[in-house]
Amino acid sequence: MRRLKLRPGALPAGISFFHPATLIATGFGVGFAPIASGTWGSLVALPLGWLIHGAYGVVGLLVASAIATLLGIGASHWLVTRGDVGDPGYIVIDEIAAQLLTLAFVPQSWWAYAIAFVAFRLADIFKPFPANWCDAHIHGGLGVMLDDLVAAIYAGIASWLACRGLVSSGFLDVLGG
Repeated sequence: MRRLKLRPGALPAGISFFHPATLIATGFGVGFAPIASGTWGSLVALPLGWLIHGAYGVVGLLVASAIATLLGIGASHWLVTRGDVGDPGYIVIDEIAAQLLTLAFVPQSWWAYAIAFVAFRLADIFKPFPANWCDAHIHGGLGVMLDDLVAAIYAGIASWLACRGLVSSGFLDVLGG
């Protein structure tokens, strides 16, 4: 099993926090949370996803995830080629893009977003195949992003199934959702 990145690490020597690639890759500094920076990156995506989902629907979430992915590939590549860590903990744009993708599978409700958050964090930590293969074999900015996006697809499907099950079982009537 891969080692969890609970601490963010430090930027490569000579790299400014205010460089555009650093700001993008770290989610404007969220990646420097002292512990579990990936979880914080996913949390940042929730209110962002809520606003996008409300204004532009599922298509908006997919477009936002795609934009974050493209920016993330470039920014992450720039940082990892200047440092000695292939996927440093301070890079959280991968969690942000992937969490937005996971949210595209569920309705816009607090309980569905909670399910999608937990499902993505679990998939990101455990990396089911082929996410684990991507994590081990694809490097650079694409490698940083791809394993999380593959995990997001698993998390999205699991979240969609869970939401369908909760709705059809009537369980949400008890919660008022």
